[in-house]
Amino acid sequence: MALTFECVPLKVRGVNLNLSTIHNLNSTPPILFLHGFGSSKEDLADLTIQSTLKHHGFIAYDAPGCGHSESDNLSATDIPFLVETAQAVLSHFKITKFHLMGHSMGGLTALLLANRHPQNVLSFVDIKGNLAPEDCFLSRQIFMFPADDDEAFLDAFIERTRTSGSFANAMYASTLRVRVRPGAVRSIFESMVQLTDHGNLMDKFLALPCPRMFMFGEEMRGLSYLPLLEKEGVELADIPNSGHFPMYSNPVEMYRRIAIFLDRCG
Repeated sequence: MALTFECVPLKVRGVNLNLSTIHNLNSTPPILFLHGFGSSKEDLADLTIQSTLKHHGFIAYDAPGCGHSESDNLSATDIPFLVETAQAVLSHFKITKFHLMGHSMGGLTALLLANRHPQNVLSFVDIKGNLAPEDCFLSRQIFMFPADDDEAFLDAFIERTRTSGSFANAMYASTLRVRVRPGAVRSIFESMVQLTDHGNLMDKFLALPCPRMFMFGEEMRGLSYLPLLEKEGVELADIPNSGHFPMYSNPVEMYRRIAIFLDRCG
């Protein structure tokens, strides 16, 4: 089944949204994918043409303030708002059971969504979503490099990212200007830091009853909490030759690990 591109008008917390979505919904519980900051709904769209995964339904969308989605109040775009947006999308498409995948900001959003509706989530692939304060290496820059002007902050953020020397960061930085509205950055980053520092995210993740995978690139092998995740029965997916963006650096291995995990989940 070919992907359908559809704009969906929604209202969340009084904010008018026009979400740019992609989906190929079928009779199976779909994969809901939530992209990371500065990324897009297309990041995992190749799921639909991977021979080992294309039988799964799939739905993704550009978050408010990102990509081709539109919002009439960008400053409202914090993480709780993104969680409610995900709930509104599921309701619009009448989806009750689903496999959940989220990358970075989307992984944090997905975790809070799963925490609210654990009975609806069949499995959760967390692609380097925030679980502990050490994960705020991007979002904490809103405090480390303060700027009164949103445009100036984003320009400097792009330059720091472009020259960081990590896997795929230069490519990621090259598209940030067209994938993120400057007016949404501050509220997203500030709420990410607040929730990561004080939101008991690790406890929430470990308490989920569904099968869980935590995926990370080899640059992240030093994360302090990986032994705890493994001890608590979380499947770890270490993707070689990649960093924060395995979908850009090593998609072949990323999709292979996702397919094995979903097959195991039934």
